[in-house]
Amino acid sequence: MKNVNLIAARKSKGFTQESLAKELNYTKQAVSNWENGYSIPRTADALKVATILEKDVNFLFFDHKVQESHTGENLA
Repeated sequence: MKNVNLIAARKSKGFTQESLAKELNYTKQAVSNWENGYSIPRTADALKVATILEKDVNFLFFDHKVQESHTGENLA
């Protein structure tokens, strides 16, 4: 399930996956995995992401209402 909140927040702040990853000392692949719903960062790093993107950590990683399947189907 794609994490549309994380994708939108990252793009609205002008970050690429690579630039956000560099800011967090992660790989671009890790950020891609978060955005595609394959994994989430450790709690401390999720909080860093939320701070950098100026969003609530729950909004970015735990709000299942906004998750979409890979087909674009809204699961809420």
